[in-house]
Amino acid sequence: MGSKVRVTFQGKEYDGERVDFDTQGEGEGWNKYKLEDGTKLKMKTVVSDIVRLPKSGDDGNPVYLVKSTNIVEADVPEHLRNLPRPKSEVN
Repeated sequence: MGSKVRVTFQGKEYDGERVDFDTQGEGEGWNKYKLEDGTKLKMKTVVSDIVRLPKSGDDGNPVYLVKSTNIVEADVPEHLRNLPRPKSEVN
C-alpha cells in the first residue's frame, strides 16, 4: 500500500494514494516522428509518480494522476537551423 498524499484535481482536493510501479515491456522507449520539413523528432515520457484518487471516471475506472516529464530530441536539417548571433548583436 502506498503513502497518502493530498492532491488537487479539477479544482477539488482529494486524499490520493501514491501507487508504486515498475516499467513493463520495453521500458520508457522512444517514439519517433519524421516531420514534413525533414526534421526527425524522438520523444519519450518518463514517469516519476502515480497517484490513485478515491474517485472514478465516467467509465467506472479509478482516476490516476501521473507526474511525468517529456524528453525531446531533434535532428533538424541544416537549412532550418539558425546560427547563434555573436553576443555583441544580442542586445
